[in-house]
Amino acid sequence: MLAMNKIKILGITVIVIAATVVITSCKDKRNTGWEYAPNMYEHIAYDPDQANPNFKDGQTAQKPPAGTIPVGFKTFDYPNTKDGYELAGTEVKTTLPQTQQNFADGQILFEHFCSPCHGMTGEGDGLVVAHGFPAPPSYSKGQSSRGGAMKDLSDGKIYHTITFGVNAMGSYASQLAPEERWKVIMYVHHLQTL
Repeated sequence: MLAMNKIKILGITVIVIAATVVITSCKDKRNTGWEYAPNMYEHIAYDPDQANPNFKDGQTAQKPPAGTIPVGFKTFDYPNTKDGYELAGTEVKTTLPQTQQNFADGQILFEHFCSPCHGMTGEGDGLVVAHGFPAPPSYSKGQSSRGGAMKDLSDGKIYHTITFGVNAMGSYASQLAPEERWKVIMYVHHLQTL
């Protein structure tokens, strides 16, 4: 008799579970049921391109206040002039340690960003020259368009040129972070001695 009750209880339990599964599976398919963390699915923040009634102009993406700079941004307080170039040449020095890793990184960056014009060895014989563009001066034998030998260019003068560009060379400030510029300069100093 006790065994019979256990079988009945077990049977009723199985029937109740099966009925619950059948009934709940027939609900509205668009309803996902309970959500563990609804803010993960329905965020309350505005997307940058959405209209936003919290601002006068109705835009979510706002311009930063005047005079602010992004976190970690380093300013280069030399004007894009010949005087700024000369001043940077005397005042700006690298603080990056002269390590083999930094030198190797500088070589890779030079090969990717600079060699199309300056050539792999800095002789001004890059691929763009083969397509009819004017050749930049050689780092070891050429003369700078701003005066002086290319082999005598200092850290600051090269940094200023990478940051602002000169003649046909545009600015590489958006392609190379300040630390990457210093690595390229380290490699350029090597090319100046070839």
